[in-house]
Amino acid sequence: MSGSSTDRALGGSRLRVEGLARSFNGVPAVRDVSFVLGPGEILGLCGHNGAGKSTVVKMISGQLAPDNGRIVVDDTPVELRSRQAAQRLGVALVDQELSVVPALTVLENVQLGDIGTPFVNRRRSAVNRCRRILDDMGLAHIEPDQLLSSLSIGERQLIEIARALSQNARLVILDEPTATLSDAESAPVFAAIRRVAASGCAVVFVSHRLSEVLQLCDTVTVLRGGDTVATTPAAELTVDELIVQMLGEAPRRLATTRAPDDDPGHALRIDRLRVPGRVVDFTLTARAGRVYALAGQLGSGASDVLRAVAGLHPAATGVVELHGRPVPIRDPVGSARHGVAFASNDRKSEGLFLDKSITWNLVATRLPSLGRGGVLRPGRERRAARSLAQRSGLPPDRLAERAVAFSGGNQQKVFVGRCLARDDGYALLLDEPTRGVDIGGRAAIHRLLRQAAESGLVVIFASTEIEELLELGDVIVTMRDGRIVNRYDGDVDGTVLVRDMTHGAEDET
Repeated sequence: MSGSSTDRALGGSRLRVEGLARSFNGVPAVRDVSFVLGPGEILGLCGHNGAGKSTVVKMISGQLAPDNGRIVVDDTPVELRSRQAAQRLGVALVDQELSVVPALTVLENVQLGDIGTPFVNRRRSAVNRCRRILDDMGLAHIEPDQLLSSLSIGERQLIEIARALSQNARLVILDEPTATLSDAESAPVFAAIRRVAASGCAVVFVSHRLSEVLQLCDTVTVLRGGDTVATTPAAELTVDELIVQMLGEAPRRLATTRAPDDDPGHALRIDRLRVPGRVVDFTLTARAGRVYALAGQLGSGASDVLRAVAGLHPAATGVVELHGRPVPIRDPVGSARHGVAFASNDRKSEGLFLDKSITWNLVATRLPSLGRGGVLRPGRERRAARSLAQRSGLPPDRLAERAVAFSGGNQQKVFVGRCLARDDGYALLLDEPTRGVDIGGRAAIHRLLRQAAESGLVVIFASTEIEELLELGDVIVTMRDGRIVNRYDGDVDGTVLVRDMTHGAEDET
């Protein structure tokens, strides 16, 4: 802890955010966010998904302009029109997606993006400067000439932070820096952050891991529904109290009355599934008739379980059986042929053909059955597409349009509709099925998945959204750090799920 409250009492602040607001297409993402951060202070920014954290981070790092409110850096109001403009003012962002380049050396990565230092610089001076930064962060064992590819993931994250410091940052924003790290890998990151703060640099720390927030930060600002709802000294909070601030009145799910299919053959059985560095001994039997939810934040392993069953993790090991038949989990084509349909959380990159028509997208997995002698029959194609469109709630008069012209909700319906294009008796796996979808589209997709389960399909989805987990999941399995934390078949409320997902059942409050 840094004790920067004294600095603020004397009137100095590194960052002051006053009444920030930002909307997208008329829908407010941030409505009224304010907080103050002093030199050497570590402030935790918390909130459940959709609370506005990402939008706030983008505004204070120069990626988005606020509609209202102002940003004050070192007691001077500023307009941050770009990341470069923010960087010139000493504001550096370390994003949750690593941007370091494994093929380059540590020195080259530290220099990347530094607008104040030419990439080609005097060799000795550049190396000495890099060594000083590494030493300051407790990384003296790493040589500037080492290839980044030789470092662990945790060490690469530290090099990201070192690069921010090389830009003479006075404020560092860390967006989920430990999301993909184990507890052991996170420890040196925390030590480095404390050193950064001790040097007088202010730190905004965004994380879903609430125990980490309370362990590391001086103060915690909580966002809910785009508003600041509390700013509290971390020492005065417990994890449970922080969860209550994040959720308000916690949503609750009552025990389901839906019975699973009694036929033991109508099930997807996953036994001791492992994905190196991502999933550890995951075991679950999911029966037809119910919707199963995997609840976990980024890096929890929930998405990786689905991708592994779909054959998208070549290093995965374990046993997967669908209706009693083995599923080859190292082969996506083989997995699909054995009855596994998978809808990725990235429909644009891994799902839809945006430049193709809705008709083509809906029937893409059925093209061989819609032709004769290798020639596609347009009449069959259109009839199949109309049937799927009706089942999926898509406008039948727009099937000739390209997918790129559709809203996010309708694009996701197309994606799910294509997964439903096969006969029943298979498994439907969906990763974040309503990401980027409005309320109306979300309800329609939930109906589709409920109908799919009732028609005899095995349905499993992964989500970070508490409301979605409670609305749709008959059985909820919580995950953290690649392991199952708990399983809930009966009553459960959102507070319990958030605790499992962010803190783990084994941790102390």
